[in-house]
Amino acid sequence: MGAVADLHYSLQSQASIVPMLGRLVDEADVLLLCGDLTHHGRTDEAAALVREMAAVRIPMLAVLGNHDHHSDQQDEIKRMLVDSSIHLLDGDATEIRGVGFAGVKGFASGFGRHLLEPWGERIVKEFVHEAVEEALRLESALAGLRTPQRIALLHYAPIADTVQGEPPEIFPFLGSSRLEEALNRFQVTAAFHGHAHHGSPEGRTSAGVPVYNVSIPLLRRSNPERPYRIVEIEIEPAATAG
Repeated sequence: MGAVADLHYSLQSQASIVPMLGRLVDEADVLLLCGDLTHHGRTDEAAALVREMAAVRIPMLAVLGNHDHHSDQQDEIKRMLVDSSIHLLDGDATEIRGVGFAGVKGFASGFGRHLLEPWGERIVKEFVHEAVEEALRLESALAGLRTPQRIALLHYAPIADTVQGEPPEIFPFLGSSRLEEALNRFQVTAAFHGHAHHGSPEGRTSAGVPVYNVSIPLLRRSNPERPYRIVEIEIEPAATAG
């Protein structure tokens, strides 16, 4: 499967990565789009992206990112994706070729012993509540899968390892360990996220789940001509009747 995040598609920069993604038909069976599909979160950006992405001839799954919420048009963007060739995962799950996929945007709140807790002002409690709710939605989506292989799509990072390289001061705003708990509990095969443009390409949860940061700015630094990640997932054969 192929995976990218942070397309940041805008009408002002139409020399986009999308033509490169068209090559994936020879390399992958599915394309994962891990948020920040648009730059300003506007419906005209989403409409133009949907038209261009129609040229990618493999199944596409997506979650939204923080930029897709910027103009408060996320509900309209979601409706546009539902009517397109891009399958939006928003707290739900789907199955392709025997592999299960669950996706949420996720949210911030920090990692490990630095995880923000719901103490003090109401606005802090609301911030943490959003992180908890996103983690619960991921758990619910994963719980609905009955496939041997389970893949998680996120925008925010579930572990600190894949945000290493970003300024430490902004780590709490790049993801949340609350998402990691869901990955571990359901023994996810692999997780993909974006958001941390200057982070690290991969890491593992405390239970050993592989996590891939597929932010395009990050991938471009290692391979400008191939700014996407290919990961092979072994599909277990279906049981035959005895």
